[in-house]
Amino acid sequence: MIPRYSRKQMTDIWEEQNRFEIWIKIEIAALEAMEQINIVPKGTSAKVEKKASFDIDRINEIEKEIKHDVLAFLTNLSENVGPDSRFIHQGMTSSDVIDTCLNIQLKQAGNILLTGLDDLIASLKKKAIENKNTICMGRSHGIHAEPTTFGLKMLQAYEEFCRNKIRLENAIEEISTCAISGSVGTFANIDPFVEEYVAKKLGLNIEPISTQVIPRDRHAAFFSALAIIASSIERLATEIRHLQRSEVMEVAEYFSENQKGSSSMPHKRNPILTENLTGLARIVRSSVIPSLENVSLWHERDISHSSVERMIGPDATVTLDFALNRLINVIDELVIYPEQMLKNLNQFGGLVFSQRLLLVLTQKEVSREESYKVVQKNAMLAWESYGSEDPLIFEELVKKDEFITSTLTKKEIEDIFDLKYHIKNIDNIFKRVLEK
Repeated sequence: MIPRYSRKQMTDIWEEQNRFEIWIKIEIAALEAMEQINIVPKGTSAKVEKKASFDIDRINEIEKEIKHDVLAFLTNLSENVGPDSRFIHQGMTSSDVIDTCLNIQLKQAGNILLTGLDDLIASLKKKAIENKNTICMGRSHGIHAEPTTFGLKMLQAYEEFCRNKIRLENAIEEISTCAISGSVGTFANIDPFVEEYVAKKLGLNIEPISTQVIPRDRHAAFFSALAIIASSIERLATEIRHLQRSEVMEVAEYFSENQKGSSSMPHKRNPILTENLTGLARIVRSSVIPSLENVSLWHERDISHSSVERMIGPDATVTLDFALNRLINVIDELVIYPEQMLKNLNQFGGLVFSQRLLLVLTQKEVSREESYKVVQKNAMLAWESYGSEDPLIFEELVKKDEFITSTLTKKEIEDIFDLKYHIKNIDNIFKRVLEK
């Protein structure tokens, strides 16, 4: 976790303080359950809870000697609790505590990410509605295709992140399980009631069948959901980066009054935030392969997954949290240049209406092959003259083409080059997305 790309609310989840506090909650909840079925004396959990405390330095000191983190924690806890500590952790394994705690931490982190998604979705919706009819160039392969609107670009992102919210909700539900099943998961030394009680108290579901660990396919699904969200962030960030290029300049990241873009070139206004988001997305996605490899463990348990999760748990959630909030700021403060959008759209003199012309000709009993041939001939003349001192204008070429003018009326030709044709269904698309 690098402070530069971290927010305290998320990093606090992964601090030792929170982890040990969760461990205590698990142990005390287990004691409460054992009291109810007369495994430990009544009042034990209350006495333990009253005295339960830990010292992180002391735990680390003990672990340095005994080389076991849970036993180091339990030893320090016993030092503070006294004789009643003999009832703590009865029939439980380290994995019961560690795995249940990890899932609680992932659930906590997931809920923060859900809040970030909600805020981003709201920002995208607002920007989409504001720019519903802001006409701009639609591109495929990086090349001018047909007109669209900037609102549709934002609406597409809105819908994508709505899907991501559902994915994350499902991933949180899947990861929110508790396992208190003892060695190799057979409940030989602990009653299943304890697991049921702890799960309910901590807001989790019971793990239907565990070995000595919670199955890691759940964790793989969680980190995969995070990775998809990261890819969606990168997709939108990449679109903004392309649109900010000097040759395009249709949108730009907000540039503050005293901001500097380059150490050597004072004119520079670089898309540093969206470039940064692209890099952060790569870090989040890097957690997927290790999480998938963690699914395969030896027999009922090994710890090959442990070191991986100690790193990818904090890194993926902290990084994604930061990225979501950075993207929200980018969208909220995005500078949009509608006039430049129209200028770019018109730079080839109506070339973007070639399909419309093709379709109209086919409605006049001209074969598609012949229609395509005559339209492409004029389109290529305009395309190849672009940048010359006297570029040819596609619309003018069409109006001078004898085959076209003998097939279509002047009014029919003029109607072909009307931008309204391309935005006539915008309201329907917005309604379909926003009113579902």
